[in-house]
Amino acid sequence: MRTSITSRSPLNSRAPSAANERAFLITLGTRIRELRNRRGMTRKSMSREADISERHLAQIESGEGNVSIALLRRITTTLGVTLAELFETRPSNPERLMLAKLLDRLPAARLKDALSRIQSEFVPLESERRQRIALIGLRGAGKSTLGSRLGRETGAPFIELDAEIEKQTGMSLADIFSLYGQGGYRSIEHRVLERTLRENPSAILSVGGGIVSERDTYDLLLSRCYTVWIKAQPEEHMARVMAQGDFRAMAGNDQAMEDLRRILAARESLYRQADAQLNTSASTVEASFIKLKAMIDSARQ
Repeated sequence: MRTSITSRSPLNSRAPSAANERAFLITLGTRIRELRNRRGMTRKSMSREADISERHLAQIESGEGNVSIALLRRITTTLGVTLAELFETRPSNPERLMLAKLLDRLPAARLKDALSRIQSEFVPLESERRQRIALIGLRGAGKSTLGSRLGRETGAPFIELDAEIEKQTGMSLADIFSLYGQGGYRSIEHRVLERTLRENPSAILSVGGGIVSERDTYDLLLSRCYTVWIKAQPEEHMARVMAQGDFRAMAGNDQAMEDLRRILAARESLYRQADAQLNTSASTVEASFIKLKAMIDSARQ
């Protein structure tokens, strides 16, 4: 006698509904798009690196396209995350999770004492932290111009982290990305930042705009440096980069401005974690520098 699975079958009752599957695909697509934007990758560049058509990637990000495990693996490799991290909205680091649980269980009256002990044990003295100034933000905001001048004025070494990465690895950034991908580059970036901070108790740092997308690396920067978000309007970012003779941002990409605005929007909450902000839009280098210098002098008082 043949047996069929009816609508009352326990197996069928546990199957996700079409609405739940649709909600899952939308959540997954949103997460992929968010990670791509935070890493400053255009849809075109990610589709090329992950070996997936731009159209299919667009469908996935909009929640319209199904995705296989093999394809998810290529996507996570390109984004530099694990499959678990792709679906994880809370910190995936086990020590972070354990610490969060311990603090959750701690009586409210003991939290102040716990915070004081953590700060005294692990947080560098604030006066020491402010001897290192880190300028963050996207290309074209003025980090290198202002940072190099601030270094000359204060006598502190000016260090561009990207250049330091090339120096310590003996490879260009393009070669690093080509050989190791986004995830490999971010690992190298973290190691070079650790070494740079260890060897320079006083410095002016200019770091890549995508550093904020890596939680551990950005936390390290925030805890060891006084950070300033150097920002500008998207149009000025693009115009300044092109004025330097770099037209790659526009090459073959009619959506360059849209991509830039999307990246800025996705990273804004992260950039706002900086100690201070300096808007260089419609401002001369001299005027921007005066504001930055006053900002640093005030922070060190």
